[in-house]
Amino acid sequence: MGMPITVEVPDFFDPKNAIEKFFLYFSEVDGRFSTYKETSEITRMNKNRLQRAGYSEDMKTVLALCEETKKQTDGYFDIVTADGRYDPSGLVKGWSIYNAAQLLLKEGFKNFYIDAGGDIQTGGNNKEGKRWSVGIKNPFNQKEIVKVLYIKDEGVATSGTYIRGQHIYNPKKRSESITEIVSLTVVGQNIYEADRFATAAFAMGKPGIAFIEKLKGFEGYMIDKEGIATMTSGIEKYTFSNS
Repeated sequence: MGMPITVEVPDFFDPKNAIEKFFLYFSEVDGRFSTYKETSEITRMNKNRLQRAGYSEDMKTVLALCEETKKQTDGYFDIVTADGRYDPSGLVKGWSIYNAAQLLLKEGFKNFYIDAGGDIQTGGNNKEGKRWSVGIKNPFNQKEIVKVLYIKDEGVATSGTYIRGQHIYNPKKRSESITEIVSLTVVGQNIYEADRFATAAFAMGKPGIAFIEKLKGFEGYMIDKEGIATMTSGIEKYTFSNS
């Protein structure tokens, strides 16, 4: 999927078969939704080599979820690019991580930590029986952690431009780069929810953190171009490591 994917499973039984299914699922998602592969379903759609009647059920689901997210974010989440192509990457990543976590749960795992390109889904506790810790990096010095969050059965997603450059755009001002903020992290009930709203909030620029503040069940941490952090009112509840 163009990113490193790791999973930590502290449960005391052999995870080999389940982990193989886990990574096979990500491979299948990549083969279907990668905008970089000529043979992917999304590429064939964009090149008019696949009609709607031939869309897979996963594609239909993702397109419907993208449309729903667009409405929920007042148009700030939009998978149609400037040249008219579809790019649902801003939703597929969190959606697929969440689905992969469900595979682990079905296999009997209660405790796990999935990290796919910096977007995280947790289940249960770590090997010490405590909440999983997630560090928010300083976008100006990625060796430095500026905030540590402790989560359980929740997801954490970060949108930003400090690693991949200007790959997120404001659908309402497509010609303008987003430069006033560099990082926006969202904690949600799962990684699917956190990821899609983190993408939309980042596209809003500085007002994005206020958007997250208003969302029930979500918290956020934003860093602007001056290195100043702004956070939602309830983010501190995630700074305690007790189980």
